[in-house]
Amino acid sequence: MLICYNGDMLDIRFIRENADLVRDHAAKKGYSVDIDTLLARDESRRSIQQEADKLRERRNELSSQLKSQPDEVVINEVRALKEQLAGLEQSYAEIDGEYLRLMQQIPNILQSDVPIGREEDSVEIKKWGEQNSGAIDHLDFAVKRGWLDFERGVKVAGTKFYFLKNELALLENAVTQFALELVMKKGFNYLTVPHMVNSRTAAGAGFAPRGDLESNEYFIEGEDLALIGTAEAPLTGYHADEIIDESDLPLLYAGYSPSYRKEAGTYGKHTRGLFRVHQFNKLEMYAFTTPEQSAEMHERILAIEEEIWQAINIPYHVINIASGDLGAPASKKYDIEYWSPVDNTYRELTSCSNCTDFQARNLNIRVRGNDGTVRTLHTLNGTAVSLARSLVAIIEHYQNPDGTLRVPAVLQPYLGGRELL
Repeated sequence: MLICYNGDMLDIRFIRENADLVRDHAAKKGYSVDIDTLLARDESRRSIQQEADKLRERRNELSSQLKSQPDEVVINEVRALKEQLAGLEQSYAEIDGEYLRLMQQIPNILQSDVPIGREEDSVEIKKWGEQNSGAIDHLDFAVKRGWLDFERGVKVAGTKFYFLKNELALLENAVTQFALELVMKKGFNYLTVPHMVNSRTAAGAGFAPRGDLESNEYFIEGEDLALIGTAEAPLTGYHADEIIDESDLPLLYAGYSPSYRKEAGTYGKHTRGLFRVHQFNKLEMYAFTTPEQSAEMHERILAIEEEIWQAINIPYHVINIASGDLGAPASKKYDIEYWSPVDNTYRELTSCSNCTDFQARNLNIRVRGNDGTVRTLHTLNGTAVSLARSLVAIIEHYQNPDGTLRVPAVLQPYLGGRELL
């Protein structure tokens, strides 16, 4: 079941009417929010706004009188009203700043079937393929073949940067072309996207602002720009401040771009080789839908991700992500984790999230219904292929004892028919 609401970030009207629910869901996501102070600031904003509106109405009445008959008493009252309004506007600006700061701390509401808890409380909902073991680590395999160079990446840019070379670079291109053709057949329209976004777009999509210690974004000094961590950010902003006709929904996009990430807050996570790096290429699916379409679209995007990895023949399972690992924008999220025959465990490969109206509300993206009513639409995103991790999974599952690499059958047409690398 989806809980729908209307307003800024979360709709303030929804928060007023469901304060305990919002507080509870934020806590389940791991966010500490001050709902009581927020509602107090909201009440102050509305009270000041109402008082200011009355003063403006009175000022306008008096100004109309002065046009026909100047009067010193009226002139003095208009001046006094102007001073009162200036004071109210200053008070409003101060309270509104704190109000917006508190609003921006409140995450999206959870869907009813999201598991409650931390990362380890996520629930496996399906599994595909056979588990095997005994492979050589992708980093050792690729370095030995001369396909991957982290040492020169460090020399050029720093730790966790790298060069892909020769057959491995060609294999990445093959994965991209295969996935792109598949998602386009599913109705997604291909876009390349800006590699930088402004702060409004980044924050609207739900990414941490400049100065946040947990931010994964690289910011451009002296400019209101950040390098994107995923094409999700510019795709979210693509329709900012637009009203889309319901008959045009769903709108489906596939955005290709590099992804730049500091990988802040990854202490203790698996980071070997290509698994967690500062730059990688990615093909992202993105959907704008009506509120009624989004739950079905979430399952559709997941099915496409599964189709990609079944076609490449990589075993995986799907998990319903627990509340404490969702992040602010997502109302529900699925991860596909591939089976690693090196580590004998599942490792994250792709994800897809239903952000309901959280991102669209931030960026004022709305839908005009067939009856003429206007409301906030829903947004969803999903990884078609994250190329660095895709290469890890393929190397682990397609390597031969003699050091060659078998090419998955579906990728061979994009490598001139080659079966071995």
